[in-house]
Amino acid sequence: MSRTAVYTGTFDPVHLGHLDIIERGCKVFDRLIVAVGINPDKSPLLTIDERVALLREVTARFGNVTVEPFTGLAVHFVKQVGGTCMLRGLRTTSDLEYEFTMSLANMTLDPEIETVFLMAKDIYSHLSSSLLKQIAAFGGDLGKFLPEQALSIIKGKVGSTGAR
Repeated sequence: MSRTAVYTGTFDPVHLGHLDIIERGCKVFDRLIVAVGINPDKSPLLTIDERVALLREVTARFGNVTVEPFTGLAVHFVKQVGGTCMLRGLRTTSDLEYEFTMSLANMTLDPEIETVFLMAKDIYSHLSSSLLKQIAAFGGDLGKFLPEQALSIIKGKVGSTGAR
């Protein structure tokens, strides 16, 4: 029996913390689907197609990882692709509170889908896509936070918005 997990997020932009969870997750599961979604509470810098393409590029080295866009409830997408587990990363105690609530809601929506949490490594525990967009808007160096493939894309997007 194959163990398929789905790691959902907006990934706007994908950063080294995300990639660490993906790399560690693909060692735990037979198949890992990175599901790029839309969060109505966020204003994305990148389109969903740009985020999917970038994630496909930076995860190409992992043989058991695929990247797919999705809309709607994450738990429904997991079921649709034959997943049995949702993979989530935890950075801080505030993440724990949010993820605990989401996990309980998902369990109610579909009790057959489990949630597995991986703790962020300490060097990534402060990273968030929102923080990185702020750093980029003020011209900060993102080289320590983003995969190389994302750097020029983010600089181009921030430059095109007129933010400095």
